[in-house]
Amino acid sequence: MDTTATPPNSQPMTQQNGPEAQGFGTVKLYPLGLTHDARAYSCQRLNRLLADSQILYSLYKKSHWTVRGATFFQLHQLFDRHAEEQLALVDALAERVQSLGGVAVGDPRHVAELTSIPRPPDGAEQVPVMLSRLLRAHESILVDSRDAAARTAELGDDGTNDLLVSQVVRTGEAHVWFLAEHLVDTPLTRV
Repeated sequence: MDTTATPPNSQPMTQQNGPEAQGFGTVKLYPLGLTHDARAYSCQRLNRLLADSQILYSLYKKSHWTVRGATFFQLHQLFDRHAEEQLALVDALAERVQSLGGVAVGDPRHVAELTSIPRPPDGAEQVPVMLSRLLRAHESILVDSRDAAARTAELGDDGTNDLLVSQVVRTGEAHVWFLAEHLVDTPLTRV
C-alpha cells in the first residue's frame, strides 16, 4: 500500500469557476430593521465613497513615494500616516456595505469606473500641486459624505450616518487641516 498518496477528498480543487454569488448593486435581506430601499441607497452611496477613498489612498501612497524637496521627510511621513488612516476608512466603508447586504466595490478597474476623483499624471508632481490634488480629493469626498449622511439619516440608517460623520468626515477634515497648512506662504523673517 502506497502511504504517500494523497487521499482524493483532501486534494484542493483549485480550478473552480461559477456564476457570481451576488451581483453588484443588489442587497441581500438581513433583519436589520431597514427597508430594502434604504439599504440599497446606502450601499450605492457607500460604494461611491469607497471608490473615491480607495483612489485617495492610492494618491497618498503615490505622494509618499514621489515627494521631494526641503519638506521631504515631514511630508513622506505625513502621507504615509494619512494613507494608513484612509485604508482604515476603506475597510470600514466596505464592511458597512457588506453588513447592509450589499457587495463592496473592490476590483481596482471597477473602482476606476466609479470614482469621481480625477486621475493624476503618471509622473511626479511638485509638492504644492501634489498637496492641492489631495485637498481637492478630500473636498470631493467630504461634500459627498455630508450629503450621503443627511440622506441616510432621513432613511433611518443611523449606522451609515454615524460612519460617515464620525469617521469619514472627521478624518477627512483633520487631513485637510494638516495638508492645507503646508501651503501657507510663510514670509521669511530677518534676524
